[in-house]
Amino acid sequence: MGLNKNSTVVFIGDSITDSGRRDAAPPLGNGYVALFKDLVDVRRPELRLNVVNKGVSGNTVRDLKERWEDDVLALKPQAVSVLIGINDLHRYLGGDQGLSPDGFYETYREILEATTRRLDAVLLLMSPFYVARPQSMDTFRRKVLEVIPHYVEAVERLSAEYSTLYVDLHAEFQRLLEHVPAEELAPDAVHPTRKGHMLIALKAYDSLF
Repeated sequence: MGLNKNSTVVFIGDSITDSGRRDAAPPLGNGYVALFKDLVDVRRPELRLNVVNKGVSGNTVRDLKERWEDDVLALKPQAVSVLIGINDLHRYLGGDQGLSPDGFYETYREILEATTRRLDAVLLLMSPFYVARPQSMDTFRRKVLEVIPHYVEAVERLSAEYSTLYVDLHAEFQRLLEHVPAEELAPDAVHPTRKGHMLIALKAYDSLF
């Protein structure tokens, strides 16, 4: 997919991407970004990829837009992976209309428009996800499961519009939940365990290679 020796790959997103990279486990964190780097180093050691983690806990797509110039464009990467949306959804449910599915889509689109103008890079968009089953008795979790398809659809539409690589992580986790308890993948439905991060890392690797 255009990744050559010494290519730079930037992963950007919220706490799922961050995974302690700014404090407990610099520079890649202890989540899917670090696992992705390990996969590449073992499977494609000749590439010597420069993997960069720019995840920041609590971020929404608005936050990504504010730091996109410094954290992505300035690095001139050969590939960019974006995983964002669950905080947007939560804030929308809390009353922030600017982060509605439509608002999320528009801001995300501005980011992609700027990126395609400035970079000749492979783009990988991964949908937000929620690791819970529809039959959950928790009223809030049930509400999130009702709303998240609109955010997933927004990312899928953007991927089609900008001809990017795409992974529907929500669908992937829902499939996995048919065989693996949610507690083993993401006890709070949002932040993955090591096993959950492995799924994301494998999907990112398979997409980029």
